[in-house]
Amino acid sequence: MRIAIIPARGGSKRIPRKNIKAFHGKPMIAYSIEAAISSKCFDKVIVSTDDAEIAEVACKYGAEVPFLRPTAISDDYASTMDVMEHAILWCKNQGYKIDAVCCLYATAPFVLPEDLQLGYQLLKEANVQFTFSATSFPFPIQRAIKLDSLGSVSMFSPENEHVRSQDLEEAYHDAGQFYWGKTDAFLSKLSIFSPHSKAVLLPRSRVQDIDTPEDWDLAEALFSAIKLMK
Repeated sequence: MRIAIIPARGGSKRIPRKNIKAFHGKPMIAYSIEAAISSKCFDKVIVSTDDAEIAEVACKYGAEVPFLRPTAISDDYASTMDVMEHAILWCKNQGYKIDAVCCLYATAPFVLPEDLQLGYQLLKEANVQFTFSATSFPFPIQRAIKLDSLGSVSMFSPENEHVRSQDLEEAYHDAGQFYWGKTDAFLSKLSIFSPHSKAVLLPRSRVQDIDTPEDWDLAEALFSAIKLMK
C-alpha cells in the first residue's frame, strides 16, 4: 500500500491561511491533492491538519482527512518528520500495510503527476531509503559571499575567487515539493539528505519557495508564465 501524506497546519503566520489561500483560482492545497490523485501512485491521499476549514477544502478536492492533527505537533516547532511519524502510525494502527509513503507539501503548485511517478520508480529501482525533488543552484555556491555586521564583504571560499564558473562543481538544493520514503525510514527519522537518498531533478523554472508574500507573488508570476508557454 502506498500513501501520500500532505502536511497542512492552519497557523501559517507570514502568509495567513497559506494552505487554502486562492492561487490562480484554486486553494493552494488543491494543486498537491490533484497531482497526487492524477499520478495514480497512491491508495490513499491523506491531509494531516489541525484546522477544520483546511480539512473541508481538502475533502472537497478528493483527499481524505481521517483525523485532526494533535496540537502538540501543530505549532511552529513541530518538524515534518514529527507530522509524518504521527500520520504513519495512525495508518498502521488502522491495519494499513504500508510499503512506501510520500510527504507532499501543500504549497507545491508546480508539482506534476509525472514527478511523483518518477520519484516512486526511483525509490523502487535504486534501492534507497528516500527520493525527493531537487534543482540546481543558478550560481556557483563556491563563489558565495557574506557580509559582516559592518557590511564588509568576504568570500565563504576565497580559494575559488578566480576559478572559472564552468570549472566548479554544480550544486543542487531541495526543491521543497515531495519526499518519497520507505515506511521505516520515516519512522526512524533518517536524514533525507544522505547517500541513502536519490534526487528527482526538476528544472529551476518549476521551483519556487512560498514562505513570504514576495515568494507568493513570484510563484503566481511564474505560474502565469508557464501557462503562457503551453
